[in-house]
Amino acid sequence: MTCLDMTCLIQSNMTSKEPNKYTTVIEKLENIITEAEHLEDRSKELLDGVHPNYRRSACNLLHYRLLRSRDLRDVQKRLGHMGLSRLAKSQSHVMASLRTNLAILKAYQNGEAIESISPRLSFKAGTKALRSNAKRLLGYRTKKRRTRIMVTLPSEAAHDYQMVKNMLASGMNCARINCAHDSEVEWKMMIDHIRQASKKLKKKCKIAMDLAGPKIRTGSLHPGPKVKKIRPSKDSTGQVITPATVWLSPEAEPHGIHVPISEQDLDQIQGVDQLFFRDRRGKKRAFTNLYPLEGGFIGHCAATTYIETGLPLFTQKKEQGIRIEVGELPPLELPIILKEGDILRLDRAQIIGEDAILDKHGELLEIAHISCTAPSIFDQVKVGEPILFDDGKISGQIQEINSDHMLIQVDHAANGKAKLRSDKGINLPGSQLTISGLTEKDRIDLKFVAEYADVVNFSFVNRAQDVCELIEELEKLGAKDRLGIILKIETQSGFNQLTDILLEGMQVYPIGVMIARGDLAIESGWNNIGRVQEEILSLCQAAHVTDIWATQVLEGLAKRGIPSRAEITDAVMAQRADCVMLNKGPFILDAIQLLNDILIDMESYWEKNAPLSPMLAEAHYLQKTE
Repeated sequence: MTCLDMTCLIQSNMTSKEPNKYTTVIEKLENIITEAEHLEDRSKELLDGVHPNYRRSACNLLHYRLLRSRDLRDVQKRLGHMGLSRLAKSQSHVMASLRTNLAILKAYQNGEAIESISPRLSFKAGTKALRSNAKRLLGYRTKKRRTRIMVTLPSEAAHDYQMVKNMLASGMNCARINCAHDSEVEWKMMIDHIRQASKKLKKKCKIAMDLAGPKIRTGSLHPGPKVKKIRPSKDSTGQVITPATVWLSPEAEPHGIHVPISEQDLDQIQGVDQLFFRDRRGKKRAFTNLYPLEGGFIGHCAATTYIETGLPLFTQKKEQGIRIEVGELPPLELPIILKEGDILRLDRAQIIGEDAILDKHGELLEIAHISCTAPSIFDQVKVGEPILFDDGKISGQIQEINSDHMLIQVDHAANGKAKLRSDKGINLPGSQLTISGLTEKDRIDLKFVAEYADVVNFSFVNRAQDVCELIEELEKLGAKDRLGIILKIETQSGFNQLTDILLEGMQVYPIGVMIARGDLAIESGWNNIGRVQEEILSLCQAAHVTDIWATQVLEGLAKRGIPSRAEITDAVMAQRADCVMLNKGPFILDAIQLLNDILIDMESYWEKNAPLSPMLAEAHYLQKTE
């Protein structure tokens, strides 16, 4: 379209009374541009501290915040009536959008050709910055889709190489390891499996490790039976894909799920091919294809099995032949069962928690109690404030606060009765808390992360100072310029201060933001989470900072094998982000494969948050192929 054509188009959309309104729009756009330039000048010291790769991006973020500090609806409507950009998709190139609209409007006003503009950050440059920053942080994308997939590795990934390989083959681009679980031994096993599978499949995979952060969690619980579950990999129909790999040895090694066996018993089964037994439920089971390696035997288990400390294993069927025993297993935790109306005691000291104690007639003798990992909250909360546990599955009100404990009346429990376990999140959305920054555990874990990972995920970021502390710690470790950072936004405070947090983080390169929608929904309210996640996406796009859409994506499919319709819609909407995170579950491979298909299918409909219009096509069922 020529400049003359554009002018004619605008004129055709104008009425005889329009010029006055049109002049008003020009004035408003000029005022915004002038204010944006003044803001940039006033922020010179701040911008000078930003990494060179983010300098233009930081300016654009400031311009976007200024733009969004105004009510633009009237201007947007007038621009739309003239067939011009309504500035709704201007996040990654604010000044270019403003100046282009202004040039077109002035051309009409003066009856002249449209003046050419040369912004520092063009439309194309803004889009290119988004893509290059995502590639630097999260690595190469999968063919036919822009949005990457991050997957949380379960503990089993430390012992099951095939599981990790299957994840990578199904479409995983980045593996997430949560430092809140397992230990450095298991983390190193997982990383070795990722590197091995990446080399085997010739597919690069970034490794991101989560620092637990100062999140408030429930403490430990009274130990239960010493039982371990062994589960083979299955498809969504329950058919075994790959038998579970077990490692029979006195010590855990990166060969499979550890089944402790004494050295004396190992000597007795030399030359044995199978071990037969009845598991804790009385089910007939076997460890097959036993193969000796240094320090033990590797074998396979083709059915879900529960073993326990002292379980007898036999070299022949019908409990015959040589008898050996399973060694000491770590105990399971016994959860607390809570229902509406119950009273829960939350302890300041790290007392081992346990369920309520009843007499033989069912009368309450002692209420349930559990400790809190952040005792400082006892001095910051008030009676009557709400408190939530485990992503809101259990909620209540603080009824009483004492020096060593507080009493909570439960007013909601999922399904009427819910289980509260250790290491579950505690949220206090109505309280004014000041907990933030790196914990001592984070500082210890960060040394491992800096040595072995590609990206560090920083949890519970509430303010710019938190980011400053992390960068200082990375500098001490010599990892400031080689480790990517993902800032997890999980609280109201984190969202409300996101611009300052981003500008602080942009001192290093590259960075990203994870929209941790679970805690964020609880903290900001279920009625606000839709708006909040949209605003985070927009702010990240304005800063050209990589965004990760996280929490409960295809969770029903990953955990139960069947997705809900709402989950599919959510996954479709997630395509606008640079990366989507999946959590662990027995059907995680199905979830990765389906998400991969959805993202590829939606690629032609969205360019970040801008809709596209491919040719209409009929729907066709795609049969799953092995």
